[in-house]
Amino acid sequence: MPEGPSIRILEEETRQFSGQKILSAFGSSAIDIERLNGKTIESFKTWGKHFLICFDDFTVKIHLLMFGTYRINERKELTPRLSLVFANGELNFYTCSVKILEGEINLHYNWYEDVMNKSWNPQKAKESLDKIPKQMICDAVLDQNIFSGVGNIIKNEVLYRCYVHPESRVGKIPEDKLKEIIDECSIYSFQFLEWKKNYELKQHWLAHTKKVCLRCDLPLHKKQTGVKKRRSFFCTNCQNLYQ
Repeated sequence: MPEGPSIRILEEETRQFSGQKILSAFGSSAIDIERLNGKTIESFKTWGKHFLICFDDFTVKIHLLMFGTYRINERKELTPRLSLVFANGELNFYTCSVKILEGEINLHYNWYEDVMNKSWNPQKAKESLDKIPKQMICDAVLDQNIFSGVGNIIKNEVLYRCYVHPESRVGKIPEDKLKEIIDECSIYSFQFLEWKKNYELKQHWLAHTKKVCLRCDLPLHKKQTGVKKRRSFFCTNCQNLYQ
């Protein structure tokens, strides 16, 4: 599943179509696609893993899910879920969720929840974490209404950076350490963005998919952790377990 930084790249790549009129819209999506024909795109936005195509009175929300893809100015052999054709190119989405959000886009999102948005608010994230003291930090960091845009790669890398075991209970983690995790979720997301643009993201992974702890020279543990059962890679020697 693409994480927030990857959706930011999609937004940057599609800016060429901002202000453009849709000459043709088609695809297998269940939305009223005919409604898009002749409409002019006002802007593209992102909220975490959501890609937003904004019009004057509604927004098309794209979520690439686990296996979604897109193509700009080219097509795959698959039938697109949504295809938008402009005078200067086209935008095609495959194997994804497509929905329409009615009205003003700001009615649908709290931008302060997005770790890469200029309105990101670490204090709001801290307040949300304080309400779930018994939850494992591995689940909390993946909560899109607290850390919108954070995915499993970012989770593993941030917890490794912060020396925190993924099965630690939120309420048992020291205050300063919890704030460090909150800050790192945003910091690492922007680093992720730059590394991915330079095609060097995997070169910078310290824990995700790794077998040996770079700090301790001991085997890393691989385990499905938390309620979400997502893969965690961690060192039981240097990542403290707060229970």
